[in-house]
Amino acid sequence: MSKSEGKRMGRPRVDSEAITVRVRRDVLDWLDAERAKLEPQPTRPEMIRLFLEERRGRNGSQVTPRFPHRES
Repeated sequence: MSKSEGKRMGRPRVDSEAITVRVRRDVLDWLDAERAKLEPQPTRPEMIRLFLEERRGRNGSQVTPRFPHRES
């Protein structure tokens, strides 16, 4: 069996895009405190994904933003 025919290692492909977000230290401290409440403790990225999915709604429906966009 050749390498290309064998089992693929790593995470399965998913239609997604990586983002970089700068977050204030006090928000990171809060995020870490929330993570510590869970067992097993999720990583920071996983916790952020959990919050986003919760905010989005478990059924995938759109929710109205709590903070309206500011006009410049």
